[in-house]
Amino acid sequence: MDAGAVLAAAEPAAVGNDPWWLILAKIVATFAILVVLVLFSIVAERKVIGYMQVRPGPNRVGPWGTLQSLADGIKLAFKEDLIPKAADKAVYILAPIISAVVALIAFSVIPLGPNVSVFGHTTALQLTDLPVGVLYILACSSLGVYGIVLAGWASGSTYPLLGGMRSAAQMISYEVAMGLSIVPVLLTAGSLSTSEIVWAQENTWFVFTLLPSFVVYAISAVGETNRAPFDLPEAESELVGGFHTEYSSLKFAMFFLAEYVNMVTVSALCATLFLGGWRAPFGLGTIWPGANENWWPVLWFMGKVLAALFVFVWLRGSLPRLRYDQFMHFGWKVLVPVSLVWLLLVAAMNTLRREYEFSTREILIGVAVVLLVVVALSLLIPEREKKEVDARDPNPQSDFPVPPLDLVVPPSPRLKQVPAKVGADDESPSEKEN
Repeated sequence: MDAGAVLAAAEPAAVGNDPWWLILAKIVATFAILVVLVLFSIVAERKVIGYMQVRPGPNRVGPWGTLQSLADGIKLAFKEDLIPKAADKAVYILAPIISAVVALIAFSVIPLGPNVSVFGHTTALQLTDLPVGVLYILACSSLGVYGIVLAGWASGSTYPLLGGMRSAAQMISYEVAMGLSIVPVLLTAGSLSTSEIVWAQENTWFVFTLLPSFVVYAISAVGETNRAPFDLPEAESELVGGFHTEYSSLKFAMFFLAEYVNMVTVSALCATLFLGGWRAPFGLGTIWPGANENWWPVLWFMGKVLAALFVFVWLRGSLPRLRYDQFMHFGWKVLVPVSLVWLLLVAAMNTLRREYEFSTREILIGVAVVLLVVVALSLLIPEREKKEVDARDPNPQSDFPVPPLDLVVPPSPRLKQVPAKVGADDESPSEKEN
């Protein structure tokens, strides 16, 4: 690799000067990466959960069952396509298309690596780089909810409508927390461009300096993609299948594709915002300078995405579904306040560092003192309130309705009563013999 190529690779991505054939190749490669990752994720999910539940999982189609998801996709494409009589046909058909298309185009601003040379042309391993790339991804995820809501409404059935309404409330709620968790990253990096955010993590990944943002983003991403334990819009136990109950064949496959593509997209965005993007992990770049050059960064990036996808599968195989009121309470009363407080702290730290030239150590000591005071007050105030409540009401009742402890269930009126013989139990065995 000559000096010019090294210099080109060491600069942020410059997108827009590629020839048409290279742009077309990038589009095909992006689509192929997403489809292959979806097929791999489905098989890996069934294998991992099977291993967790001490069963083999798919092991018949292809070597070790690796082609099972491809067979399922072909089967879905050739199944009979049914449309309910009460459905609004135009919206019913449009809904899965919206979900799939929006999910696919959101991945276009994710950087997979630095600048490389392809047949003599220096180009970035990224389909396009927008100055507001993060806002573009958030906008695409917001549009994805339209496909689910329209599918539930257009099906003309009760269960899909309930699933669509749940999805609207859920995705709006957790988008707020996700957006607030991303703002500290934008303040620290000083840019909305995904490639610029990766280059801002050249020395330290944001997962270490912005750990609360990473935790809130990870939880919000699971809620945003409707995955267990936050899969309330589908909820097989009470809503049959939720918003896609009345869908079959290729339309159902498009919803399935959109769900897994969204998982890949939020995992890739997590790697980009918090895990250094395509940079080599564990300080490998300092030991081996070539680790962040040429095509090696694609390997590091894919490894981070697969690790995030494994967490999705791990959660699904480990945690039960939350109750709906607990789910909404957690989003609005826990994640959103924590994100707001952390955002204020990050903004204050950046201001103190830039305007008043405080060192990072002094700022962290001040933040630690403030947090200790807040925690101490939070531990004292609820205890005092609890003592006051106990003094007023020695038997406090729960907020949730519970049956009385002395409840006696009356006998069923349908139960046939067998008349007892008068005096039959009072006779002794000897009297019965006589």
